[in-house]
Amino acid sequence: MTNTPWEAASPRYKKFVFTAMGVMGFGIILAIIGSNIPSLSLVYTAIGIMIVGMLCHIIGLVIRAKDTRKWRIANGLAVPRAKKQK
Repeated sequence: MTNTPWEAASPRYKKFVFTAMGVMGFGIILAIIGSNIPSLSLVYTAIGIMIVGMLCHIIGLVIRAKDTRKWRIANGLAVPRAKKQK
C-alpha cells in the first residue's frame, strides 16, 4: 500500500497534471499582464489558454478514474462491467 495517491498514480496522469498546471499558470500570467496593459486581445487569448489547461485537468481526472477502476478490478475490489448486448 502506498502512502499517497500521487505515488500510485500512472505516469500518464502525472504528465497531464503537470501540463495542466503549467498551461493554467501561463494563462493566469498572461491575464494579469493583459489586465495591467489595456489589451483585450491578450486577455481573451489568456482565457483561451486557461480553458485548454482546464481541459487537460479534466482529461487527467478521467485517466485517474480509469486507472483506479483497473486497479480495483485487479485487486478484486470491483467487478468488471458486463458487455452491452447489441
